[in-house]
Amino acid sequence: MTLSSGARAAYYVDAKRALLLPAVFADLGLLLRDCAARFNANAVGGVPVSAIPVACAALAGASEGGLDKAFIVRKEAKAHGLQRVIEGPPLGPGDRCLVVEDVVTTGGSTVTALERMRAEGLEIAGVASVLDRLAGGAAAIEAAAGAPYEALTTIDEVYPERPDR
Repeated sequence: MTLSSGARAAYYVDAKRALLLPAVFADLGLLLRDCAARFNANAVGGVPVSAIPVACAALAGASEGGLDKAFIVRKEAKAHGLQRVIEGPPLGPGDRCLVVEDVVTTGGSTVTALERMRAEGLEIAGVASVLDRLAGGAAAIEAAAGAPYEALTTIDEVYPERPDR
């Protein structure tokens, strides 16, 4: 199986199959609401497509929390319309962003999103993933974010008998 990083793996984690079920979506929203509160974040988002359901779950679960915005970090500015790199409600001074991802392997796409966000002058409060494959992504993300990284679960917890262990 080829991963988004280009690396080959003996297994694939298709988080969206679970995340887009109502009960999982609702529970994820609550977990991320708590994570956003720990990081004192009011905005949540990340890269398309992997972060969109995660950010939406966080926003949906934030009815009593501090999250009040979601955003999408594009790989490049759209060639039409407003040509934005960051989509969603305006973000600016005072907004603290929680960057989310479904599955982290090397952290490459998250690091790229963090770089784009910094170029836009946004404050990174923290980074959270639903699952960390424990393949070096955490260290890369923390270094790029200059903020804490938290995985809600790891591959060791979900698939302890996997072929690469």
